[in-house]
Amino acid sequence: MTLELINTGSELMLGRVLNTHQQWLCRQLADLGYVVNRQVAVADTADDIERAVQEALGRADFIITTGGLGPTSDDITRDRIAALLGRKLHEDPAIVAHVESFFAKRNRPMPASTRVQAMVPDGALVLNNAHGTAPGLALHVSSNPFRPDGRPSWLVMLPGPPRELRPMFTNQVAPLLKEKLPLHANFVCRTLRTVGLGESFLEERIASPLKSLTDSGLELGYCAHSGAVDVRFVGHGSGAEANVTEAARIVYSLVGEYVFGEGDDEMAEVLVRQLTDQKKTLALAESCTGGFISNRITNVPGASAVLLAGLVTYSNAAKQSFLGVKAETLATHGAVSEAVAREMAEGCRARTGADFAIGVTGIAGPGGGAPEKPVGTLFIALAMAAGTKVINPVNRYDRETFKHLTCLQALELLRRVLAAGP
Repeated sequence: MTLELINTGSELMLGRVLNTHQQWLCRQLADLGYVVNRQVAVADTADDIERAVQEALGRADFIITTGGLGPTSDDITRDRIAALLGRKLHEDPAIVAHVESFFAKRNRPMPASTRVQAMVPDGALVLNNAHGTAPGLALHVSSNPFRPDGRPSWLVMLPGPPRELRPMFTNQVAPLLKEKLPLHANFVCRTLRTVGLGESFLEERIASPLKSLTDSGLELGYCAHSGAVDVRFVGHGSGAEANVTEAARIVYSLVGEYVFGEGDDEMAEVLVRQLTDQKKTLALAESCTGGFISNRITNVPGASAVLLAGLVTYSNAAKQSFLGVKAETLATHGAVSEAVAREMAEGCRARTGADFAIGVTGIAGPGGGAPEKPVGTLFIALAMAAGTKVINPVNRYDRETFKHLTCLQALELLRRVLAAGP
């Protein structure tokens, strides 16, 4: 089966917006066993949209377009596809009622232009939009004039906003795809998420022990992130489940200490679960990360049960006032030092009453470094009842990557302590 994705939007071509649809949809489809064969992005122009759709209809069994279904003048996907397929547009009363209700519930007047979103190509299946006004549309092109053999294609149009597109895909498009184009071979995909090992080092440890499985058809892949590497296993056919399970068992036996989660697990989510399960609390004292660690923790539902406080003590005065860092420690060792990180964590724990407290101080750059403490110098301290641990990684990256990686390293330090148990 051939599946293609077309993302429309001039903002994509100008680099003003990141194409998150491509990554998210490809991931969702792959997890279902449907691998996207081709993905393109085109501007909001009639010719570009029409050409991209016509080309896809000439090859693909299932096509998804994103964007161009709204009420503004550049939302022309619906109209161009209808014209391309010779389908007339008609107004759907149910969609009109939905749009009117959407604005009424928000005590806002309904602009006349929004009514265009109720125009539906003849024969289209309407995909209801619970989070916006533009419905999605699904068209079965039964006699496909663009395929040499005339084979049918499905063409699905989704709205552009992610908050509308994602639930629509999950609740309506995925079931439609599985119903109309079911997979006949068993498909299993499992991802283990690791931190603390480089991609090449990880491969050196696991590739040879997995060779018998990969020789028999198991697909093994790696995806590197800042400070983390995902290991992906894909199995097909009758033995897929057993092969993937055995591959995961082997990896856990070899590098299990570096595996922090599976699938879509994020480090902060794993950590909140661990703290919750062990009924422990956390407090944070951040300098160079500027609250980034607190932000990641508070993005997790239920974080309020474990996070007591997050203090951004950027200046030396704040470190002294809020955390009790000694003036002589700062004068002797400098703000970026093991001694200050230790006092930050210990002071934070003492003043909040948390079971664990993390203190971070470093030089994010691009300026501020010195020969003895270059840009990227970092100290992370973890204070707990058993004492205080301090690590000193060197993160010579751009400022944003520095903060992201520091956050990961700080949370990984605590994760390992929690994983070890009392």
